[in-house]
Amino acid sequence: MSTTIATRDTFLGSKVAYQVYIRSFQDSDGDGVGDLPGITRRLDYLADLGVDYLWITPFFPSPQRDNGYDVSDYRAIEPNYGTMADFEELSREAAARGIGLMLDMVFNHTSTEHAWFRRALAGDPTYLAYYKFVDAAPDATAANPGEPPTNWESKFGGSAWEYVPTLNKWYLHLFDVTQADLNWDNPQVRAELADVLRFWRSKGVSAFRFDVVNLISKPATWENDYEGDGRRFYSDGPHIHEYLRELVREGGIDGMMTVGEMSSTTLESCIGYTNPANHELGMAFSFHHLKVDYLGGDKWALQDPDIPRLRDILRTWQEAMAAGDGWNALFWSNHDQPRPNSRFGDTERHWYESSTLLPTCTHLLRGTPYIYQGEELGQTITDFTSIDQYRDVESLNYYRILQERGLSADEAFAVVHARSRDDGRTPMAWDGSAHGGFTTGEPWLELTGNYPMVNAEAEMADEHSVRAYFQELIRLRKRLPVIQSGGVRFLDAPSDAVIAYDRTLGDERLVVQCNFSGDEQPALAVGGGERLIGNYDEPCGRETLRPWEAVAYLCRGE
Repeated sequence: MSTTIATRDTFLGSKVAYQVYIRSFQDSDGDGVGDLPGITRRLDYLADLGVDYLWITPFFPSPQRDNGYDVSDYRAIEPNYGTMADFEELSREAAARGIGLMLDMVFNHTSTEHAWFRRALAGDPTYLAYYKFVDAAPDATAANPGEPPTNWESKFGGSAWEYVPTLNKWYLHLFDVTQADLNWDNPQVRAELADVLRFWRSKGVSAFRFDVVNLISKPATWENDYEGDGRRFYSDGPHIHEYLRELVREGGIDGMMTVGEMSSTTLESCIGYTNPANHELGMAFSFHHLKVDYLGGDKWALQDPDIPRLRDILRTWQEAMAAGDGWNALFWSNHDQPRPNSRFGDTERHWYESSTLLPTCTHLLRGTPYIYQGEELGQTITDFTSIDQYRDVESLNYYRILQERGLSADEAFAVVHARSRDDGRTPMAWDGSAHGGFTTGEPWLELTGNYPMVNAEAEMADEHSVRAYFQELIRLRKRLPVIQSGGVRFLDAPSDAVIAYDRTLGDERLVVQCNFSGDEQPALAVGGGERLIGNYDEPCGRETLRPWEAVAYLCRGE
């Protein structure tokens, strides 16, 4: 192992990041929306949990069509979230507690309200070149614009192209119609975005997360996709590695904690993105393991999680990334995913075990773990009963689309209820008071109804809580080099419901076993070693795994 790779493994392998979805974390002024002063107020809670970095979702000016992922100004603060002075205070206070701030940079697209796009709409050729505009047919009209440049689909439903009659051009939007894709082939755009990074570094930011960053490089020619929705033409595009290296170099972020969200990516690409020799990104989020309950690969078609497939995906990515000197971001949950304990476990009968099984599985793997707000409390998906309770643009679009495909309103609602991004966006429950202590006003999104029992105050008073279990996992990672930088190997489990692996470093071997079912399963034989952590209070012997049980043994000198 080279010195560069060993240094990377020790640095990133010892860290734990925590994601704050700012709208739902803590409201400080009673308007029902979380804000920057609210995050500052809760820094002691995060320091006590033991996290090293705080990833905050976008708080830049935005029309909030996609809850902040539609940025209209990269160098300012959305007034609903506070002021620049509030951010600077947060930066100082976080640093005083040893917590680095990770900003969420949305560089694939801007809001159509961004000044760049408005100047493009006014016909300014400089800013037309900032986006992916394509000429329409000479006889196109608003009433009859003709066919778009390609048949690609937006990830939020419908065409990925929008016609602008005043320009007689189409612009590309891989997401919402108000999120226009930037033209990364334009060096002026790349220079602008590198300068944004330098701006926030000057404010004390020490880490960056890049939203859907593997989509930034588009093909040189526009082709219809007759096999899919178009993503194969723009995911991990032709100049992606070149553009990332330039951004890292010009933004001055080489060696910093960075992570890229990779949409529909490949393993080979992610090895390239995260191998230290390439000077691109520190680690990658990939989502293949979170599609094992997609029937036929369709997010909006339900099936039970396929645990053998989940095991194969984790095995492939862990072992291949290690072999190629890449690095994984380890996660089950974020602001775009339903709560994982409800999704992969049984929160009705085994809430505690389901809520601790999942982090045991990932926190002991090779990579850097990410905790999504409320995950450490065992927060569950919503108990909404009406589509009117949802706010997410994707969910509302697909509620309509699913009915257009032939589902009844009840059937469409059942799918949305299981898949909605709002399942993970309900406000953080701080205590058992009204609105869970999140706000003194009316929350922008309703809390899940079990918050009087599942909240931070209650769990901090309980030394056997889900939160206490997360704290122990964090302490183990910081203490044990075998977790930080040990090798990884998946083991052949005696049951399709069990995922097992080991980590090795020198004469130490860590063996982890996780039962992803509500039935007892046979366990792998582990000779000797101490029981390092487990989510049942009392061991029941080493031959059986109880429902949703996770256990790890540390063996030395074998």
